[in-house]
Amino acid sequence: MFSDESRFSLPSDSRRTFIWRAPGTRYCQENTIERYRYGGAGWLVWGGIILDSRTDLHVQSVTMTGHIYRDVILQPHVHLFRAAMGAEFLFMDDNVRPHRASIVDECVQSEDITRMYWPVYSPDLNAIEHVWYMLA
Repeated sequence: MFSDESRFSLPSDSRRTFIWRAPGTRYCQENTIERYRYGGAGWLVWGGIILDSRTDLHVQSVTMTGHIYRDVILQPHVHLFRAAMGAEFLFMDDNVRPHRASIVDECVQSEDITRMYWPVYSPDLNAIEHVWYMLA
């Protein structure tokens, strides 16, 4: 099972262009800088794919933590696929910090889930990263 989450930000767009310029260089193109502020609302979307199936997309408006990952992702979603696949089940996540929390490791071991380990943020190794690229 390949799984991943992606954060989609919903910045407010005031349609303003902020210009930082030296005196006497009014509206010169090289002084025009578009700025995006992503401090506002956003949604975290998680999904998983396996063989000829997929999970439902899980959408939440909070930051992913180890506790949330275990309680909201692993136990309700991954556990079901593990039960259906049996001993051949192999789980892949993107190895970011919340996925490696102690409580997550304990949950994975107690559920007898085999994980694949590889570098953080390696899109060429994770098939679902290409789905996020198309959705962006």
